[in-house]
Formats: sequence, C-alpha cells, structure tokens
Amino acid sequence: MNPSQSERAFIRFERVGGNMRSIIILISVLLLSPVIGVTAEEGEQTWRDIEVDPSQWDDGPVLEGSPMDEPRPGDAVFTIEVNYKTGPFSSRVQGEIVIELFEEWAPNTTENMIMHIEKEIYDGTFFHRVIDDFVTQAGDPFCETVGIYPLTNVQCGGGGDGHALKMEHHENLSHVDGAIGMARDTDPDSADTQWYIAETEAHNLDPENRDDEGYVTFGIVRNGMSHVRAIALVPTTDDPTGSEVVVNPASSAGRPLEEVKIEKISMIGIIPLEDEPELKTQSWLFSPQAKLTIGSLVSIAILVGLAMWSRSALPGELVFDAEILEAELFD
Repeated sequence: MNPSQSERAFIRFERVGGNMRSIIILISVLLLSPVIGVTAEEGEQTWRDIEVDPSQWDDGPVLEGSPMDEPRPGDAVFTIEVNYKTGPFSSRVQGEIVIELFEEWAPNTTENMIMHIEKEIYDGTFFHRVIDDFVTQAGDPFCETVGIYPLTNVQCGGGGDGHALKMEHHENLSHVDGAIGMARDTDPDSADTQWYIAETEAHNLDPENRDDEGYVTFGIVRNGMSHVRAIALVPTTDDPTGSEVVVNPASSAGRPLEEVKIEKISMIGIIPLEDEPELKTQSWLFSPQAKLTIGSLVSIAILVGLAMWSRSALPGELVFDAEILEAELFD
C-alpha cells in the first residue's frame, strides 16, 4: 500500500530529524574534544613544566666568581625539607634548602640524583655525618631512625642502592661554598646515593688539589644556606657541645646527637628559560586557549558543511509542503 501524503511528510521529517540529531551529537563531540584535550594536557603537567622564581631566593652561599654563581636556564631544582635541633634544649627548627642541579655539566650524576629523589628514597632519612667548616653528609637510605634516635640500621653510613656512578668532572664545577657533591669510598667510581653539602668552600676535595681523582660536584645551594650552616653546628659525637670546645677523640663519625631529619626531598621545577622574542608570536598557537579556539572554529565549519550536505543528500524537500499539510488537516 502506498503511503499517504501525510505519511510521506512524516517520513521526510523523521529523516531530517534523524540526520540533524546525528549532526548535533557530532558537533557536541567536536566542541568538547579540545576542552577535554586541554584538561588532560594540564593534568599531565610535570615538574619540568614549572619555572621557579629565583627572585625569591635571598639566603644563598658566599659567591667567589665561579661559573656556578649564576643560575643556568633550564636546570632542575629540588628542595630538601629539614627538621633539626641546634642544641639539646632548643626547640626543633623546620626549614627548606633549595638546590640547583647543573645538568649540562654533570648529566649522569644529576640524572642519578633525580632518579633517587623521584623514588623517594631520601624521605625520612637523616644527616648521618656533620663536620663543621667542612661538609654535612646524607643520602644513605638505611639511615632512618628505628624506634628512638639515635637507634638506626647497622648499614647506616655505608649504604646505598647499588647504582654506582663513574667519576664525572667538569671544569666549571668545584667545591665552592654551598656545593653539593657525591660521597664515595676509595674507588673513584663508587658514588651511589650518598651526597654532601659543602658548608664552606672545600677546594681540597677538587681533583686538581688531590693525589686521587677527587670528588664530584653537581649542583649548588640557591636558598636556605642558613639551615646548612646551622646543621653544621649541631652537637655531634665528635663535638658534643657543637662549639668545638669539647672534642671526642674516640669518634670520627660526626653523628649528630639530635636527629637532623630529612622530611622530604622534592623536584620542584627548573630555572626559567631565556626569553626567545622571535617565538613569542607563535607561542599562542600552542597554548590551551588556542587549541580550544581553533577546535571550536573547525567544529563550526564542519557543522555548516554537514548542514549543506544534509540538504543535498535527502530526497525531496526538507520542509513540509503547504499543500500536503492543508490536505491532511482539512480532508
């Protein structure tokens, strides 16, 4: 049986409606896709995407005209959250030490340090060796308080995780005030997880001033040097008073009498990159806002194209014929 005029009109209407619904769904997906992409991209941000603000640093080491004096664009930066007591009757002090890693000059050593930080092996450990006017040493994953300090693991002071490093020197790196270096044993290629901070210049550790190959430096304190100096003065097994008035001749460990705890070490960002004016005009194109705008414009263009295609693809008129409606209404 042939469909009536009203049925034919209804079929045409359904066909148009179905296509329009498909178009609306497609356009909704296209419009939302750049938003979803921007959200996902922002969620994947890592510390490498964050530029720190060196203008906030006002507690650095004494500079001596070294290539290490100035922050280098793009270098990684991490913080050490410390908790310590300056004496047996003092309250605990909480502070933060900010350190820049010279990745270009010591790529293997800095990569090793970043790996260990991201594995969180330093969190909850303590500085196990402190020598005033020399270095403060930490980085042993076995140096954790077991019960009550100073109880700890028997491996404390000689531990690591087996990632031995080859000696890595660069002419721009030395033991300036605030330098961070890798501890090792008698084998020059035995540095692992342990590191130290020079509480003053310690150029006697540089390879040119030694009969062996010296010690590797790979970064420098940029802020919080006052905490390094305060930690260097805490009472130890070598110096029970912290003032070098009473020295224990039977000890060379330099173990603090009160725990100098590392609460957490975190990668926080990079030294700001240098401005590149010639790229500024292009930078907007790669921003989330640009992706959203461009995505919306593309979606609108597709909407117009689909609408035109729908009109040309469907048989007959896409609207009700006036005569058909009149015939059905007044028949």
